Amino acid sequence: MTISLTSTNVIRRAPLEEISQAHSHPFHQIVIGLAGEAEIIIDGQPLHISSFQGCTIPGDREHCYRGIGENSQLLLDLFDDAPGLSGAYRHHFQLFSSPLHFELDSAARAYLTFMVEEITHQPDVDRDLLITTLLSILSHRLLDRQTTPQSRLDLARLDQYIDQHLARGIRVEDLAGLVHLSSAHFTELFRIRTGLPPYQYILRKRLNAARQLLLESRLPLIDIAERSGFANQSALSHAFRRHFGHAPGALRQPSSS
Repeated sequence: MTISLTSTNVIRRAPLEEISQAHSHPFHQIVIGLAGEAEIIIDGQPLHISSFQGCTIPGDREHCYRGIGENSQLLLDLFDDAPGLSGAYRHHFQLFSSPLHFELDSAARAYLTFMVEEITHQPDVDRDLLITTLLSILSHRLLDRQTTPQSRLDLARLDQYIDQHLARGIRVEDLAGLVHLSSAHFTELFRIRTGLPPYQYILRKRLNAARQLLLESRLPLIDIAERSGFANQSALSHAFRRHFGHAPGALRQPSSS
């Protein structure tokens, strides 16, 4: 079973039911125990969750769960465009390169308690900021980015190359050559580092470039498609609608009225 949701990041407190069907969803997920016990089964591997223990579930990874008696869990649903997974925080994608099981230390427990209090009693609290801080805490404790192979990837250099060649074809082997890796090894490390395969990362850059041109220029859509690297206007419109939820022309409707 696959769960489809809109691209809205969610944080909530809820018990896990006694048993669930195996399912997957397009967003990444973090489950942290607040009270009682639960079990998350990912790829047939059970992970036990009790108070202040948790796990990460990569997007599209099949899993099921089982609450054990009365329990309460903090659940975070994170799409790729979450503030805590974007820009300066994109290294947080490494938390979802594979399922991780963890137990919070005393400082992280104090922050989790504060976080739960805030979302419970402060309806207007900046939840994106709370989530980003939690991701930073987990990243600092669970990952050592300085010694991982993916630290060989110079993302600034790769971004510069992609930006300069958006209007042309960009091959994975060209990107791999910039960092002196095979295409297969590069693709694996790139996904671990960014949370996306290279082609999806490039597509996102093309879409963002097209969106900026739509907002900042009066260029015809066919020219925008060409400048942002789409084969034609139809390909841009299809990808744009799928990613942003509306047609490219919708961005220009207010100014043309």
